[in-house]
Amino acid sequence: MDKIWIAFAAALAIGLPALATAWAQSRIGAAGAGALAEKPELSGTMILLVAIPETMVILGFVVAVMILLGG
Repeated sequence: MDKIWIAFAAALAIGLPALATAWAQSRIGAAGAGALAEKPELSGTMILLVAIPETMVILGFVVAVMILLGG
């Protein structure tokens, strides 16, 4: 029974940040497209702003691996 809860916790650790990242990147991407249409020199900044939420998924993946290997 404990293995089920460990797997569920690992799934939540990677799933919730993935959903949050998808939502954040959709908002940032839409705003970035509008900003780039007006100021093309902001392309480097927009790439950085789109990449920052991706770190949430990486951290979620690390936590999921720690849960699975520690349990």
